[in-house]
Amino acid sequence: MSNLLEVIVDDDGWLKLPLDIEKYAKDVFAETMEYMQQNGLDESINYGKSITANLSLSNDVQVKELNAVFRKKNAPTNILSFANIDDDNFPDDFCDDEMLELGDMIMSLETLQKEAVIKKISLQDHFAHLLVHGILHLSGYDHQSDDEAEEMETIEIDVLHKMGIENPYADEETV
Repeated sequence: MSNLLEVIVDDDGWLKLPLDIEKYAKDVFAETMEYMQQNGLDESINYGKSITANLSLSNDVQVKELNAVFRKKNAPTNILSFANIDDDNFPDDFCDDEMLELGDMIMSLETLQKEAVIKKISLQDHFAHLLVHGILHLSGYDHQSDDEAEEMETIEIDVLHKMGIENPYADEETV
């Protein structure tokens, strides 16, 4: 079984970054899925199939539009996740003989850049963190309660640590 992230570049600004963003996104996806599988965290999505998801690398304009429609928030955000697991017909409608499709994510370059500057972290590290966060949402994780947030943050910290990235919550108060 191999896991696959389909990356769509909707804003050319992503291609001007000093790294191969498509390859990096696929590496982050692979690391996250491997961690989840090794730690039994993929039970809600484990149907013995390869896992696939989609990532759109976009901008504030597009993300703001989607955020307004789907979350009733008239502002851009860093990443939006649209999880197929939330559909009543999951996995029937999102699983074929070989692949299980987790869903779609869209990330805004401008918001990512602003947040990285504010947090004084590299764009690459912030990108990895947000992508791990989005993948966890696609996998059924959420942060509506303190317990859920703590569980999700712990997984994020562990995956990022495995990739050599510092704890993104180190300077924040605990949940």
